[in-house]
Amino acid sequence: MSLYAPPRDLPTRVFSTLPQVFCKDGDSEWVHANKPGQRVKSFLEGPSFDVQGNLYVTDIPYGRIFRIDPHGNWTLVVQYDGWPNGLKIHRDGRIFIADYKHGILTLDPASGVITPFLTHHRSEGFKGVNDLFFDAGGKLYFTDQGQTGQQDPTGRVFAYDLENQTLTCLINNGPSPNGLVMDLAQNALFVAMTRGNAVWRLPIQRDGGTSKVGIFTALAGGVSGADGMALDALGNLYVCDAGNACVWVFDPHAVPLYRIRSCTEGRTLTNLAFGGEGNRQLFITDSSTGSILVADLEHAGQPMFSHR
Repeated sequence: MSLYAPPRDLPTRVFSTLPQVFCKDGDSEWVHANKPGQRVKSFLEGPSFDVQGNLYVTDIPYGRIFRIDPHGNWTLVVQYDGWPNGLKIHRDGRIFIADYKHGILTLDPASGVITPFLTHHRSEGFKGVNDLFFDAGGKLYFTDQGQTGQQDPTGRVFAYDLENQTLTCLINNGPSPNGLVMDLAQNALFVAMTRGNAVWRLPIQRDGGTSKVGIFTALAGGVSGADGMALDALGNLYVCDAGNACVWVFDPHAVPLYRIRSCTEGRTLTNLAFGGEGNRQLFITDSSTGSILVADLEHAGQPMFSHR
């Protein structure tokens, strides 16, 4: 980022924090594998708003989905045997979950019933799906991260046509593919490569495939890397830096504009979603403290697929 002027810092504040009654003691297989020796009370990700303005979030290690109302009140929607990570709401009201254990699932928010939706590719299980995104036409894109990284750059990005029920593997050489979002023109997919400390750009061709994949921007480094992402109405890209307690904002040409800083002691900002009045607030999961942060922005977020 030294080629440009330093990005302007923007502040955050705490919108709401996981109530103590929902905090756990760290007894989870996910915690033992990913946070050994730590007492993890929760690990929130996957923020997504419904049309009523309620914010849904996942809690990976304890298989929980929460709903947070506009006043910051928490409700446990469901707890099940899974590791839910990414979450997006379809325009028909169904909640789609990227679950590391089980693949792509759906959740009926009224009944709390979890249903398998897409659990394998050509009879082979996924490595461990991470995040998902719907384009304007309703096509589902998702990342299959597993334990990939620089030592094993075989993470995959898939596209799934819900109408034709066709699954296409776009790439299979990603070092830890994570968050993803389309550009404004809906002709390229941005994918956060966490262990590559970068955001890749995948042009989407007419046949649904990709070619000439490149690096859109690189992050500054650290113990983690790029995580969840979102786009605003001007096409600016918002990228969570899961190790450096901030969200980076880049214009459509990858020029850095802002750094949105955490207001807590936590460093693990993982995912984000636009919401609030005029869709001009950015809600961010601070996974390390169980908090939802919020930043007030100049530009509105790109409307979510569920709101169209």
